[in-house]
Amino acid sequence: MFVRTIQKIKVSSTLMNYQIVIPARGGSKRFPRKNIYPLNGLPLIDHSILFALRTFNKTYIWVNTDDDEIALVAQNYGVNITKRPKDLGSDTASTADVLFFQSRFFQENNIACDAMILLQVTNPIRPQNLIESAIKEFEKNNRNSLASFSILNRKFGKIKDSFYTPTNYSPGQRMQDIEPDYYENGLIYITKKESINKKEILTSDVFPLLMDCEESLVDIDEPKDILFAEFLLKNKII
Repeated sequence: MFVRTIQKIKVSSTLMNYQIVIPARGGSKRFPRKNIYPLNGLPLIDHSILFALRTFNKTYIWVNTDDDEIALVAQNYGVNITKRPKDLGSDTASTADVLFFQSRFFQENNIACDAMILLQVTNPIRPQNLIESAIKEFEKNNRNSLASFSILNRKFGKIKDSFYTPTNYSPGQRMQDIEPDYYENGLIYITKKESINKKEILTSDVFPLLMDCEESLVDIDEPKDILFAEFLLKNKII
């Protein structure tokens, strides 16, 4: 079920039609029922839905799931549900496959979508104005995709046959002299429809939205990550 209304987005102007997609499958071997596990009193998926609702009208927010219980939780907020086939809820299905399926759904139902904003359930804590700033940079730089990145302030390397080889520094080199590396922190992605239809999320011209924030430390993969996120929230570190 979906409803078309005027989009209500709290940014000064937008050049494109956006749809927010929150993928949430039912299965998770490492952390069963992870996407609806309680975090700070709410199912995990609720945090991403509530974050999206700060900026977008609920009719432009889509939870893509194969799971009836997840769909029921999401429906409490009046957002749209796209039920994916079971094969797209498997361990081998990629997020790119899911967004491709969502794109075809939009096309078949004549729903305007120039670009998708991907919010991952496993990154439930984000800076307040992240969507607005991401859209601004995405449109200003005219790239096919955008992703949020954080600096990797570590000396790291590889171990092979019990021998360690540094890959981003020379032995004895000071941290402040090392050329920085960056990692995808998973907080937000924006990708144009044309790239989604090629099953690409990060394109070769991806714009890096650089972030230095505690929110990027939270990535829910195991039960202990929930405890870490709750510690940060309850102690107002985030």
